[in-house]
Amino acid sequence: MTAHQEGASVILIEPSRWLGGMLSAGIKPAQDCPMPAAVGGLTSRAVFGFGTNPYDVQRAFQDWIAGAGIEVIFEHRVRSVIRTHNRITAVQLETSTPDKWGVPLPASDAVPDGEVHAAVFIDASYEGDLMALAGVRYRTGREAREAYGEEPAGVRPVTNWTPIDPYLVPGDRAGGLVPLLEPDHGLPVGAADDYTQAYNYRFYVTADPTRRADLTPPDGYSPADYELVRRYVAHLGSDTEALRGIFPGWINSGEYNYQRASLITNAPVGVSRAYQDGDWDVRSRIWRQHIDYLRGLHHFLSTDPAVPADFRAATAAYGLDASVFPDTDGWPPQLYVRVSRRLDGLYTLTHADVINQTRPRDSIGLALFGVDVYPVRRVPRHNPETGQLGVATEGDMFIGGHLGTGYPYGVPYRAIAPRRSDCGNLLVPVCLSATHIGYAATRMEPVFCVLAESAAVAAVQSLRAGTDVQDLDITELQNRLVDRGQVLAWNAGGESR
Repeated sequence: MTAHQEGASVILIEPSRWLGGMLSAGIKPAQDCPMPAAVGGLTSRAVFGFGTNPYDVQRAFQDWIAGAGIEVIFEHRVRSVIRTHNRITAVQLETSTPDKWGVPLPASDAVPDGEVHAAVFIDASYEGDLMALAGVRYRTGREAREAYGEEPAGVRPVTNWTPIDPYLVPGDRAGGLVPLLEPDHGLPVGAADDYTQAYNYRFYVTADPTRRADLTPPDGYSPADYELVRRYVAHLGSDTEALRGIFPGWINSGEYNYQRASLITNAPVGVSRAYQDGDWDVRSRIWRQHIDYLRGLHHFLSTDPAVPADFRAATAAYGLDASVFPDTDGWPPQLYVRVSRRLDGLYTLTHADVINQTRPRDSIGLALFGVDVYPVRRVPRHNPETGQLGVATEGDMFIGGHLGTGYPYGVPYRAIAPRRSDCGNLLVPVCLSATHIGYAATRMEPVFCVLAESAAVAAVQSLRAGTDVQDLDITELQNRLVDRGQVLAWNAGGESR
């Protein structure tokens, strides 16, 4: 929309049938925005006014784009990239038609279909495929503490430790771990690894039969796959509130979210590790795994005699609310991919930026949130105090709460720009250049909207100047952003631009 408003011709490539990403899949536009005055531009003037029901937001995005006459190529994704020297000249596409529940087409089922030539490209996807296929450097996983001097980086102390035997045959290590657990890699606190935080669906449930879409068990369902849940339920006893932490989770502005304080919750843990740099065969399988896990969990909690009868009955009454996501039988059309690839660009956003220890002069928008990381692993672990064997999660943290350090920090233009040798006509406002910790505070949907608007202005200015994106006149860019209403700086005592 911004590039169109700035006078450029635009083609938008959308792998699904829907626009809006997570904003039309469960996260409300103003959610995760603890200080609205720090958000400007189109995000404040338009997106925040799109409503609160995800289906209404989805239609608002589509009406907005259609009203502007912007061409959208739906159900296609990038397959390969054509380059000349350090510039992308074209992207070759493939089909990506989602199934009835919104799961993307596996790579093995996709076929080549079309090619788009352009002067400048913006990768605004959650996965960063255009960036990766263009040969641009990127990161995945968690950096070590010493890599950027970030105290919270790398492997973390365990959380949610629970005295549950982790082995299929209790006490018999040789028999292997129960499902939903993985072996502990044993790396020390602060070490780097290739894990990232859990994903989930931001779904709506209802017991109203006029809106309810049944949650049926997946093919091949076996209660044995939920043996860890059985043991956790036995540990919780009749604590209904704790049981609700497993399913449906905690209520977050109307939709259900991952209850990070629960050992078991409404999404699988650890599978996001493979998603980050996986192909669409892997990713499609992981989307399906999230759906089937939730279906099986609901069935187990609705039927298994190990679950208290009252809670079984309450859970069985729930189905997905098909009125919220009518096109996909109540399933959100986007998996909440909290983080995947991260650009290795001109500037790496770190914890120091998040806690206002830096003042970048090339800010193109503000971010504000605590370091918000959901669990990355669930592993067997001995209690550090008693030595007793149990099960725990690892990696989750929420440093600073919703307000972070209390006032917003600037995201520099250099954090969305690749190195010149990597690519001269690509900007990456979503998979931006940041550490695991820096990204964990910056990854909010309103911030992505702000950075995407600024990226589009930069793209048009680069196009008109005939320069690589790395050579942009930052003062000219910032002046235009301020003209558009973007907020670029914040003083502890109040707003400034």
